This record gives sequence, C-alpha cells and structure tokens, in this order.
Amino acid sequence: MANWQGKSRGSVLGLRIYVFFIKTFGLYFSYFVLLFVAAYFIVFSFSSTKSTFYLFRKRLNYSTFLAALNVYKSYFTFGKIQLDKFAIATGSKHKYSFEFDGIGNIQNLLKQGKGGILLTAHIGNFNLAKQFFDDQINPASVNLVMSDFEHQQIKNYLESVTGKASLKTIVLKDDLSHIFEMRKVLDRNELLVFAADRYLKGSKTYTAEFLGKETQFPQGPFKLAVRNAIPVLFVHIMREKNFHYHFYARPATGNEKTGKELLKLYLENLETMVRKYPYQWYNYYDFWNDFN
Repeated sequence: MANWQGKSRGSVLGLRIYVFFIKTFGLYFSYFVLLFVAAYFIVFSFSSTKSTFYLFRKRLNYSTFLAALNVYKSYFTFGKIQLDKFAIATGSKHKYSFEFDGIGNIQNLLKQGKGGILLTAHIGNFNLAKQFFDDQINPASVNLVMSDFEHQQIKNYLESVTGKASLKTIVLKDDLSHIFEMRKVLDRNELLVFAADRYLKGSKTYTAEFLGKETQFPQGPFKLAVRNAIPVLFVHIMREKNFHYHFYARPATGNEKTGKELLKLYLENLETMVRKYPYQWYNYYDFWNDFN
C-alpha cells in the first residue's frame, strides 16, 4: 500500500466537470458521457488500470477477459456514484430510493452515551451519509476523519455547489491536534467515521490478510476503539440497480481485546462487501505492494 500518499483520485477540476454535465445536459446524458470517460481512464491512467486489473484477476480470481471488463465497469461505476452525489445534493433526490439496513444499530449505539466509531472503507458512496441520516439521526453528530491533502479545496467547492455540509470533518494533522478533536467528539456522544482500509506513510500499521494476501492497515482507529471501549459499527452505503442505495450498519462483537482482533472482524466484513459489490471498491493503486 506504499504508493498511496494521502490523496484520493479526483480534483476540483474533475468535480467541476461532473457538475457542468449534470447542470447542462442532465443526469442521463451525463451517464452516457461516462461510457467514454471510463474508456479514457483505462488507457491514460495505466497505473490505476494495472492495479485494478490485479484486483480482479489475482485477488478475486476472475478470468483475464472478465478482469479486463470489470476494470471498465469499476471506472464507470465510480463515475456514476460521483454524478449521483451531485444529483442528490442539488435537488434530484426524488429519483433515488434508499434502503436502511441496520440504522437501528446506530440509534442504539448513541443511546449508550459513549460516542461511537463507524468503520467504513473506500467503497460505495459514504458521501451520501447525510441523505441517509437526515430522517434518522442528527447528521451534525457525524464527524468524518479525513486524510486527503486536498480535502479543504474540494470541500469548499462542494459547499459552493450544494450548500453547507452537515457532516463535520476532522483532518489528520502532523501536530496530532486531531486527537484532541476526536476526544471532544466522543465526549459529546457523537460519531467518528474512519475509512480504515488505507494508511498514510509513516503511520503505525498492522499486517493482516485481505482477499488472500497480506498487506497493511492503520492501527489508529482499531486501537482507539478497543483501548477506550468505544462501540463500533461497520458501515457502508452501496449503489444497487435502478437508482437504489443500500445502507449497511453491522456491529462488531464488542469482545475484542486488541486492535488486531477488531481489524480481523473489519476485514471479514469488508471482504464480504467487496465480493458482493466488486466494482465499488475504489483503491486505484498498488494496494498489496506487488509492483515495486
């Protein structure tokens, strides 16, 4: 996982293009344009294509033909999810349906008064969390822990298009000030959300097997939860057919004694999701460090 430097695929320019197409041509035509954009990325983003092909061919054991086809589907689905995010935020929520599968687990977690940790991954579309939480819990109690170097620039642009975001953010910083912010969040009985399938260079990691091969994962979210007896849920928001989104929230057992035990449960849950939604796991780099 050494090739990830804390910056997610995408930029303000890319976001502007998504918004331009939706506003100018509408959602359906924007999907049509994505057919060509996905093909472009296969050719001109070779390192991402190589890594994604490896996922399907070696880790999910698809045939060569199906692995190549699914690289294209992955790029296409990633684009659709970005378009959906803007469409929903700018007035087209009525086009979509939402399924709440385990939302009661979040409500029960908040009743415990300890705060909580939601562990997700770079899969599906957790950016739609506000749309799920609006009618169920107060979105202002949800705090996304972010490590993307471009977060502020992108966040400012998103707010200029969709209005003030309801989900708060805590940015990982070199001076470790984020630790105090996290403590305040938990003291207020709020939720911390970690995408725990990536780590930044220099951070402490665990080595664990995922999809049949060992790689590294951040220690921080798992140690924080276990050492402070903070209740944990594994959460994902996945796109399904016919403009349908499916929210999953599953509790950890609560009996984990170490961070690595909690990581094992997290990876079991994540592997289930990746196998069920193989086009929606978006780690477009050398995740298993095979190409160095």
